[in-house]
Amino acid sequence: EEVTLQVDRDEAAAHLVLRWKGDATSRLTVALPRSRPATVRTDEDTLALLRRLTPHYPDAVIAGILNRQGRRTAYGHRFDANRVGNLRRHWKIPVCKAKSPAADGDIVTIRQAAAALGVAPSTLHRHINDGLIRGEQITPGAPWRIRLTAELKARFLATPGDGFEPIRDAMDTLGLSRQSLLHRIKHGELDAVHIVRGQRKGLWIKTTDHNPTLFEHTS
Repeated sequence: EEVTLQVDRDEAAAHLVLRWKGDATSRLTVALPRSRPATVRTDEDTLALLRRLTPHYPDAVIAGILNRQGRRTAYGHRFDANRVGNLRRHWKIPVCKAKSPAADGDIVTIRQAAAALGVAPSTLHRHINDGLIRGEQITPGAPWRIRLTAELKARFLATPGDGFEPIRDAMDTLGLSRQSLLHRIKHGELDAVHIVRGQRKGLWIKTTDHNPTLFEHTS
């Protein structure tokens, strides 16, 4: 005739009182399944990227990369150095260790390369954008890196050699636009060096006695 139900969440049980016709009653206790909250964890793709980044960058830099890619923590927060560090420690991912000074052929950050070559980081970024230096990123939004080779170092000089002119003078001498000059340098049709000192520092182009050796394009 009637069922009375009382749920005890602490005991994970339901207590029932059943009233039958004729007013007889029965009491019954039924165990309830203990609900488990959904597991909250960081996206596997983000964890895989974290493992790729930690050998190269500190937690604060990694946080910036993850945020630029629109990634969030398991709880939907933006990343910061502390959250990256906590995530890294939880999954036992080693911290980035300081590296010894770059040797010839090492892949280094733009800032490290700029210090070794005697130019501003913005100069190297400009050369990468113009296609004169090959750069690489571990992932979109990560800092650019370049391979610091002896050949690259030879392109950055204190004084130009014979036959070189500043890029503006070379534009007049060769009758080419800046974009056309950069295109020819990129494809090894013109030689160029970057002068790091003096009032006319910057990109110099060889306009006479051409012998393509610098800023050659590598496919």
